[in-house]
Amino acid sequence: MSKFAHLVIATFMLFSFSTYAAGPDPLPSWQEGKLKKSILDFVSEITKTGGSRFVPPEDRIATFDNDGTLWSEVPTIEVEFTKNRLQEALKKNPNLKKQEPYLSLLKGTPVTQLSQKQILEVVALTHTGMSEEEFSKEVREFFRTALHPKLQVPYTQAVYQPMLELLAYLRANDFTLFISSGGEISFMREVATTIYGIPSQNIIGSYFVDKLDEKNGKLVAVRTSTLALVNDKENKPIGILRHIGKRPILSVGNERSGGDIAHLRFSSESERPNLQIMINHDDEVREAAYSEKDGASLAAAKKYGFKVLSIKNDWKQVFPSQKSIAKDF
Repeated sequence: MSKFAHLVIATFMLFSFSTYAAGPDPLPSWQEGKLKKSILDFVSEITKTGGSRFVPPEDRIATFDNDGTLWSEVPTIEVEFTKNRLQEALKKNPNLKKQEPYLSLLKGTPVTQLSQKQILEVVALTHTGMSEEEFSKEVREFFRTALHPKLQVPYTQAVYQPMLELLAYLRANDFTLFISSGGEISFMREVATTIYGIPSQNIIGSYFVDKLDEKNGKLVAVRTSTLALVNDKENKPIGILRHIGKRPILSVGNERSGGDIAHLRFSSESERPNLQIMINHDDEVREAAYSEKDGASLAAAKKYGFKVLSIKNDWKQVFPSQKSIAKDF
């Protein structure tokens, strides 16, 4: 499918979601229940001029994790991109195949079994040593051809339909939306506007140090192998505060590695009325089922008052291409 076709599909989806936001039910893919009601009540309360919980538009800040929150992370899409880039790097430098961690990876060792130092080495090899424009071109090419292995659709369609509706609903109520993810910032920026309608300047993520260089008479930012920030766990509030300058009043993340505990807690401690949602991946049929060994994220939800979203029970539909197969409760 061409880039233009993807853009047409995404534009149609965004238009449809905007229509939902103005209709009688702004969240049609959400099951009726306590969670959906809490979202609708919260937005109604904080947008009621003169109400005791009114929040002015300039303070209606919402932050969303990306992997496992806005789109599927099984498999993690940026990991698939990294694997793709690694194959190209090994073709150019075959000697790397005899060295670690590449030797282990070629033998089938999962990325999750590598040390953090080894993972960063692989990411540096595949994500740096080029200009920002060159990297963006590689990302666009990946999204143009790669398919999600389970859904057999482009990764740009492996997004959660209910979350697209939530974004549209918040946008219609004068929220400013941000993505705060552990993913690499330039990688996410290439698709965030098309998929989510979130502008590139509203993306907060991990990033490498750039250095200014001149190529063919033009100044370019070249990506170095020095990692400036890993925007995950305790670093997420730091990235949010540095980028936005205030606490969000609505934050959504998911359980898997404890990466969103600090993110949601930072929001819950806002002086403004606030709401946090922790997504529990418990739907093996329509999406995936996984949990943390220590249950830290769900324990934190209970401790700090985050709402827990069950994909199995709270969403009628998971992906835009899926028909609703869940029953109302």
